[in-house]
Order: sequence, then C-alpha cells, then structure tokens
Amino acid sequence: MILTQYFGKNAKRRSEKNSDNNPKKFYLHEISYLHRARGLCLGFLASLSLYGCVESQQPVEFNAKESKKDIVNHFLNELPNSPSAKQKPFDFTHHGITVSDPWNWLRDPDYPNTDDEDVLAYLKAENAYFHQWLEDYTPLKNTLFKEFKGRLDETETSVPWVNNGYEYKWEYRDGEEYKTYLRKPLGKDDSAYRVFLDAPQLAKGIDYFDLGGFDISPDNQFLAYSVNTDGSERYTVHLIDLNSGKTLPDTVENTSGQLLFTQGNALVYGALETEKWRVESINVHYLGTPSEKDKVLLAESDDGFFLGFESTSDDEYLIIGSGQAEISEYYVVPQSDLSVKPLLLASRERGFNYELDHAHGKFWIVANDKHVNFRIASVEDNAPQYENWKTVVEGSDKTYIKSVQTFNKFLAIKQSVNGLDQLVLRDYDGNESAIDFPESVYTASFFNNPEFEQPHLRLHYESMITPDTVFDYQLSSKTLIERKVKAIPSGYDKSQYETKRLMIPARDGVRVPVSIMHKKGVKLDGSNPLHLYAYGAYGYGMSPSFASNRLSLVNRGVIYAIAHVRGGDEMGYQWYLDGKLKKRNNTFNDFIDVARGLIDKGYTQAGNISISGRSAGGELMGAVTIQAPELWSSVILGVPFVDVLNTMLDATLPLTPPEWEQWGNPIKDKAAFELIRSYSPYDNISATDYPAMLVTGGLNDPRVTYWEPAKWTAKMRHLKTDNNLLMMRMNMGAGHFSNSGRYGRLLDNAEEMTFTLLSHGISE
Repeated sequence: MILTQYFGKNAKRRSEKNSDNNPKKFYLHEISYLHRARGLCLGFLASLSLYGCVESQQPVEFNAKESKKDIVNHFLNELPNSPSAKQKPFDFTHHGITVSDPWNWLRDPDYPNTDDEDVLAYLKAENAYFHQWLEDYTPLKNTLFKEFKGRLDETETSVPWVNNGYEYKWEYRDGEEYKTYLRKPLGKDDSAYRVFLDAPQLAKGIDYFDLGGFDISPDNQFLAYSVNTDGSERYTVHLIDLNSGKTLPDTVENTSGQLLFTQGNALVYGALETEKWRVESINVHYLGTPSEKDKVLLAESDDGFFLGFESTSDDEYLIIGSGQAEISEYYVVPQSDLSVKPLLLASRERGFNYELDHAHGKFWIVANDKHVNFRIASVEDNAPQYENWKTVVEGSDKTYIKSVQTFNKFLAIKQSVNGLDQLVLRDYDGNESAIDFPESVYTASFFNNPEFEQPHLRLHYESMITPDTVFDYQLSSKTLIERKVKAIPSGYDKSQYETKRLMIPARDGVRVPVSIMHKKGVKLDGSNPLHLYAYGAYGYGMSPSFASNRLSLVNRGVIYAIAHVRGGDEMGYQWYLDGKLKKRNNTFNDFIDVARGLIDKGYTQAGNISISGRSAGGELMGAVTIQAPELWSSVILGVPFVDVLNTMLDATLPLTPPEWEQWGNPIKDKAAFELIRSYSPYDNISATDYPAMLVTGGLNDPRVTYWEPAKWTAKMRHLKTDNNLLMMRMNMGAGHFSNSGRYGRLLDNAEEMTFTLLSHGISE
C-alpha cells in the first residue's frame, strides 16, 4: 500500500522511481518523505545495480609480473591539478565537545538557493576534473552505453490494466525519454486507444522532467498530473478536460506530487511547507476554484512527522496517515463526504506501526503491536478504534508480514519466510494458499491491481538471472498466466548464468544473506573481480532482482553480489531494528564481514572488490571505506549521506527531526552525539591511503544536500595520502535522482561502470 512508503513499518529511504508497480491509483513513483532515497525499479538504488551487457567478453588478463595495485593505479591515478577546496576556520561546541569543520562554507548561506560564487566555482571545478578524466576512456564509456541501449526495449509497452470502465497502457516511443499514456473504452478494439498524457511532449525543451503522479476523475472527464522540472521534488499540479482536451486554469503549486480524485471530482493532494521539504497538510481542491480556497483535511504541526494518503482498494475511504520511522497514525474519511471529520483508528505510539485497507465493511490491518513481525487484524468500520481490533493472522518468528491488499473475493498478503518473498491469497472464510514460483531465490511483489472486483492478482516476478516478468495469478485455478517478460532486444541467454544465496557469518555470529550472480564455470580460486552492493537502512530490503546493465560487469568476468546487511528488513523487522540507533555499526560490520567471507570462500581477493551504495547506502560506503580501505579496488558513493553528525545537528533541515528515530538525536543526547561522531564518515577521514572513489551529487537534492558529497570530496582530497583517483560528479540541474530520462540514466550508468571496470584492470 502506498502509505507504507511514506512512513510506517516499511519506511524506506528509497532511491528510485517505480512507474510500473502502481497500486490502487496512478502514482508514478512513491515519495518517501522520511528518507533520503526512494525507490525505486531496484536498479537505480545504486546506479551500478542497472549494470548490464550483451556480448560475451572475457576478462582482461592480468600481467603476472604486475601487481593488482599497479594495474589499478595505471587507470585510476590522480590527474595533475586536481581541485582543492580552500579551508575557512569554523568550529562549534556541543556537549562540551569542540568540532572543527573548515569545509563548512560549502553549504551556501542562502540555501535552498545556491548562488555563492566560491561554492559554484568549486563544484564546477570538480565536474571539469571528472570530465577531464573521462575523456581518455570515452571509447569504453561509449561501448557500455551501446551495450545498455542494445538491451533496452525502445518501444516497450506495458501490460494493459483496467480501471473504471477503461483499459489503460503506457508505451515508450522510439527515441523518446519518457512514457506516453493511452486509454480506450473497455471492450473497444486497439484502434480506440487515445493518448491522454503525453509526457514526451510535456518534457520538450526541459532538461529535467519528473512526472510526479496523475489520476483521472471518477466520471472519466478530468486528468490531474503533477510535474517537477528542477529535481527539488516540489511539484505543480495541472488539470486537463479530457473531453475537450483543454488545459484548465486550475493549478496547485508546491505539492508532494501525489494525487487522488475522490467522488464528486474532489482532488486530494499533499501540500508542502514553503521553506521546508515536508508535507504539512493533506488538502482537497475542487475544480474551478482557486487553490487558495482549498480545504485542509488534516494538518501536521510536528516537524518529525510526515503526511501521506491513499484510497482504500474498494474506493470507500480516503486514508490519511501521519508518521515517522517507527510510529504511524491513520485517519479515515468516507470518499462520499470529505466534509466528515477524519476518524482516528489508533493514536501514535513509539514502536507501534500499522497500515490498513478496507473491504466488506471492515478495515484489514497489518500491525506490530503483538509481534515484531506483524499480525493481521480486522475491525468493523463503524467502530474501528484500536480496542475493537481482532486478530485474523497471528504474528510469528518465521513469517514477516509486510502488507495486505483487499479484493472483492480475497486478501492478497505479501510476506517473507526466512528472508524469501511469499505471496499468499486468503479468502474471507480463512482459506489461503501461497503462490509457487520456479526458482529458489527470487523477488515477487504485487503489481498494478486497480480493480477491486478483479478475479486475479497481478504480480511482478524476477531473479538475478530472470528478467522482469508480469504474471496474473488466477485464484480459481491456482495458475500463473504470463503476461509479459521484459524484452532484451540484443539477446540474453539465461543458461549462461548462475545465481545463488549464501549465508556468511558476521563477527557476532549472525548469518548475513548474500545474493550472488556470475557466469557459469567461475573458478573459486580468488582471482575473480567482484562488485559488492548494499543499502542497509530504514528497513528497506534489497531484493535479488534482475538488472540487464549488470551483465556488462558479469560478462567481463566480474562476480556481482548483494549483501543483505542489517538495517534492511530482509530477515524480518528485527533485522531492521538491529541496524539502527545504537546498533548502527552492525550494518558496517556486516558489509565488511561479508566481503571477507567472500574472500575466504575463494570468490575474490582483497583489493579486487569494487563497491557501491546510494544515499543511505552511500553512508555505508563511506563508513566501510574509512574502516577497511584495503579491501576495495574502488568505491562509488552515490548522493551519499556522509555528513551524518552535522545533518542530525541541524533541525532546520526537513529530514532531520524525523530521522532522529533512525540515528539518534545528538542535539539533546550526548551519547547519541558521541556514537554518531564515532562512525559518521565525514568526521572520520584521516591521513591514510584510500581506494579510488567516484562521488555523485545533485545540486537541488532535498534529501541528501549537495554539500555532503562536496565536503566529503574536499576533506578526503586534503587528507588522503595515496595517489588513487578521487572525483565528484555534481549534477547542476537535478536532485536526488540525477538524470530524469531513460537515456540520460544509461549515460550516467555507463560513466560509473567505466570507473568500476577500470578499477579491476578491465579497459574494454
């Protein structure tokens, strides 16, 4: 359900936009306001996770007389005249502890405007340095881009879905960066399809274009859509009369991007604070009236809480939620009458998370009040208060219940058992069955299921070697019907690859899952280059998913591995709790111990492991770079949350108050201050040797502000004692998600993979 991606038990710092997997309404991507990343297809969580290739290529052979370190240095040495950020004295004292930060000036004093000449000059100098290095490796970058583009279905079309009397689909048109959306009356042939939202046309002449969300009114006459054009994630809402094709004068500025039409053509949206990037109220706009007269349905005054909303699956209720990492609170309003005061189900309480849906006069609730892995409860909608909740499915140590979606004849339950996805269908008499899948290690999730009456569950399935597949599961026959397999035009032979799951013990004895993909026939003699990726925060688990660009690594002999470290929720909700606050170091230890475990098993050797992480995963990359630099051949820190202490001390930043539940509050708590300072990557850079690094950022990023990667780069370059390459690529016209178009993202990925391959001595 949408709301859990705003806050609650599945609170996630996402890094990706997922425009396919739309639940009840047409939300193009989930905006997880509590977190510094969002999700997304999982590939963009780290740009490296989109890596792929077509041609089968042999890895470059190392010269037996040349050490691995020498080969790396040949490609990734610092260039002459690297940028140097000046130092300006700046100290602050907190809890009696004085901290010096001479690169504090890189935060523009006029932020969120960034117009300081010295700041801009430094960022531009770093970009010039990056492109100077890249110029020598343009052939490899172009080869990778060609490979990526070759397996991109440039005229991809979605599986059609039905909603409110119409059949919908989207399609990519050849050469276009963005999707075109079409619909036709149900029962008409395909010639009746008409474009109702032309994103390529809307994006013409715009460098950055982000279609935040859209919805169509219940009477099928009006379209509302939201757009952001600078990466700041502040969206403007526009409306179109679909009968006439005319754009209405109605506009709503400064919204979250999420939209929902309710009965009577009332448009619900999230209103952002003027100064802070936080949803301060859920409002309703009535067509034909000025936005200044929009009604506030629910407001949130606590800076530590964020608001979200959605429709129940049966369209009976509007759900409005307020929450943060481990606290959620939900209100419901009948969609037939938004003037009714929102009704609270259960008030906020630390450690208590829940979510809900509705069907047949009852709310169906997933809650962790009785068990850390959540139970399913139900309650009559005429008296839905907490004291009336009745358990339907007990919580258990083995099964982690993640979400529930209601349909007319069944409940669809997403859960995991021993860290592996499981989808269960349960009828309202209590009979249930789990869907069987062909592989032992895979990813499965609900897909686009907008029709409450539909007799099937549409789902998404993939593994590290199985491309994205859409199935319809027919409840009556208990069969999977394949609707779409993501095409790879340049070819893909699954039989050439192997995937497996390992369990590697961490230093405290806890076994950490690791998902691995490689070409068949790999010898475990320690000679293989390996790329290791992880996220490890906010209870957002990294699924063993397919990423076609990743083949460009694997076909060149690189083993690809995902470390499912604590801080995510791969092994249950406790897995998340064991990687936050006072237990944050478990995340870093897990990653390092996984790397050493892979070395012990013969997959690779120290110094031949490239690593990457994005956003909160970038914090992980920074920490392990500081703690075990000798293990890594290179590090990519994507929009990295590396200045943890300074950020958590700044309550004026919109993401700081809610994130005290993740990291601790160093303003009030000296112990939290000392703990964060002990691992905050920026605060622990020292005069020693580090591996080659590529750091990325976005000037307009509201989640990880641009000065975090900038300060990290400046301080690291000043203190490090090696001659390994250190670069920063700052996107001056985007935010947390860099390039918005599909080809622009491929180019970003090609640049990053060029860096990674060269760190392994692979130059073609």
